[in-house]
Amino acid sequence: MNYQNQLTPWVIHKLLPNLNQMSVSRFRKRTEAEAYLRVLQQTQPNAKFEIIFDIGRELQRAES
Repeated sequence: MNYQNQLTPWVIHKLLPNLNQMSVSRFRKRTEAEAYLRVLQQTQPNAKFEIIFDIGRELQRAES
């Protein structure tokens, strides 16, 4: 996770078919993300969005 992403941990994802998701935007504060989510829901009423807190942990593979 790069430094810019660490500064903006709140992420809005657009939920797509087949369990895919697309990152729409990142924010420093949850209230900013919630406000932008309301705008997205008004402009795209049929789309589904989620706000997540991205802690930046990378999955590590267990070495055998």
